[in-house]
Amino acid sequence: MKHKAIILILAIFFGFFNIASSCTVAVISGKYTKDGRPLLWKNRDTWAINNKIMFFHGEKYDYIALVNSKDIDGKSVWIGVNSAGFAIMNSASYNLNLGDTIKQSGLEGRIMKQALETCATVEDFEKLLQNLPKPTRLEANFGVIDANGGAMMFELSNWKYVKFDANDPRVAPFGYIIRGNYSFTGDFGPESSGYIRYNTTNELFYNAFATNDMDAQFIIQDVTRELYHSLTKVDLYNDYKHIPENTPTFTWFHDFVPRYSSASSVVIQGVKKGEDPLLATMWATVGFPLTSIAIPVWVAGGDHFPSVLKYDESFEDSPVCHAALTLKKQVFPIRWGKFATKYYININALINANNTGIVQKIRPYENQIFEKGFSLIEQWRNTGNPDKKQMYGFYSWVDTYVRAMFKKEFSIDI
Repeated sequence: MKHKAIILILAIFFGFFNIASSCTVAVISGKYTKDGRPLLWKNRDTWAINNKIMFFHGEKYDYIALVNSKDIDGKSVWIGVNSAGFAIMNSASYNLNLGDTIKQSGLEGRIMKQALETCATVEDFEKLLQNLPKPTRLEANFGVIDANGGAMMFELSNWKYVKFDANDPRVAPFGYIIRGNYSFTGDFGPESSGYIRYNTTNELFYNAFATNDMDAQFIIQDVTRELYHSLTKVDLYNDYKHIPENTPTFTWFHDFVPRYSSASSVVIQGVKKGEDPLLATMWATVGFPLTSIAIPVWVAGGDHFPSVLKYDESFEDSPVCHAALTLKKQVFPIRWGKFATKYYININALINANNTGIVQKIRPYENQIFEKGFSLIEQWRNTGNPDKKQMYGFYSWVDTYVRAMFKKEFSIDI
């Protein structure tokens, strides 16, 4: 009853924070991934483009999560994982409450915060949904994984929820469930969005599963940053990679997985049943994904994670997000016209024949982070639990490494 009252009060007082956003998300069963562990992915599209990572001591569980930089106290979270190995994310849905005049609260971030504080399993989260007051004043898809191998997507409307189990081959024949900004149990039409992003992601996922390449690195580097369009068959990287550097080359940019509004992209790599839940890893690409870099963090490290991911008063943002948004201006340099800024991209700034594009420069550094991060995780799996001394040493290296990269390659001081 206490939780019901809290949610209802928040809905009344924070209803004006109804945030329209467009995300691409997925829940992936560990039965089908490269290492046998579940994955949770969110490519976040929102007006709140300044993002950071925060650590919290929760009501029952500690957790680490992606938060809006201006949300100083972390009242809402947008994807995260807790000390029980439970992780959650969401995407807005726009086709579940059609014709319903009840005003939406926009409190998905509050629900996820509550879930991370109190839930250890997908069953716990389902109970939380069951206990929400009706109408919920919510319209969203929630993806969750846990340390028992659970991997589910919940579609939540004002009056009910429907769950989809990624471990059930009747529901997810290839072990994954993707959502854009619509729900399968809603009405299909112009009110919702993300159909093309869904199809693009589905093509990429299917091919990855066929070749056993599905892991966090694949999702971040080859899905989050993919510039292939499943409807038009345009492939911006392939079509423009032959053009020399410093040759501004503009092309139409709409309905790719990364969008002008993409604020961050995060993959949570879960654990196998019986493993220490603290081995669950959040691979966080904070800031515009095409110009940012992935960094792993763990709940076990508490608040000692790299400072480039934390809020910095001098930037009023996290340093890595500040750097990514600075580089984003080179990718979208047009300042005139109502839609020109977000629909025309200078692809030459990202990739070129001289291998000096932003994506091309960042990739080798990011590969090093993945290599060292995966190696560290494997060591901890062999010993049974994460070693904080090793973790803090890795964090220190990442901080120095990322700052040096932005300085050397792009003359950006963070």
